[in-house]
Amino acid sequence: METPQAPFRATLGRSVALLRAFRKEQTDPDFFYGMLARDTVAQLASYAELDGALVADVGGGPGYFTDVLRAAGARPVCVDCDAGEMMARRGATPEGAVLGSALDLPLATGSVDVCFSSNVLEHVPDPWRMAAEMVRVTRPGGVVYLSFTNWLSPWGGHETSPWHYLGGHRAAARYARRYGRRPKNVYGESLYPVSVGAALRWARRQPGVTVLDALPRYHPSWATPVIRVPGLREIVSWNLLLILRRH
Repeated sequence: METPQAPFRATLGRSVALLRAFRKEQTDPDFFYGMLARDTVAQLASYAELDGALVADVGGGPGYFTDVLRAAGARPVCVDCDAGEMMARRGATPEGAVLGSALDLPLATGSVDVCFSSNVLEHVPDPWRMAAEMVRVTRPGGVVYLSFTNWLSPWGGHETSPWHYLGGHRAAARYARRYGRRPKNVYGESLYPVSVGAALRWARRQPGVTVLDALPRYHPSWATPVIRVPGLREIVSWNLLLILRRH
């Protein structure tokens, strides 16, 4: 059994390394997503015991996170609604993958130790239904790791950024004119505006969970207080991470 190389530390050097790697998301996805997956699983391991844990990887696609979770000793189940996306890396779905929607997870209530999702929430039309489903399938005492790119962050429009600040439809139209094709993430179809404030309100109103942490995922630990500043947090946080404990 392998484990993450070192205990997780949210340092400035880590933030810079992730930012640099992010530039290669489109040109070298194996490099970027492999690095992000290792970083993320190390972060997750600081909240939950992964060795032997049954982990649902919601929206796991081609299985980058699933692979690293398995290397850390977990028993991952990759759930995704797009078979083509799951087969994009190896020409086959990840080991143990399940085809299903994040809005209606094909998992029994209270069946997993950890329910994990990285950058999927902004791609579903009903984000809080997905979040509620993640809570539902997590056992009492289990952990929910939910991370997403907030709309008003510099990368909120994904490949159409930063023009999404002028409107999602306008940004998508500009992208199509420039590149002669529609963006992969189409506003109103596969990309939706989700805010930090809405996520925090949803989490705090859930009777079945305790919020263990809410932080800007890619930032150094000393930047965490920005989450408490309405308005500013929507722009500078880039990505919100919620860690919840199921009652």
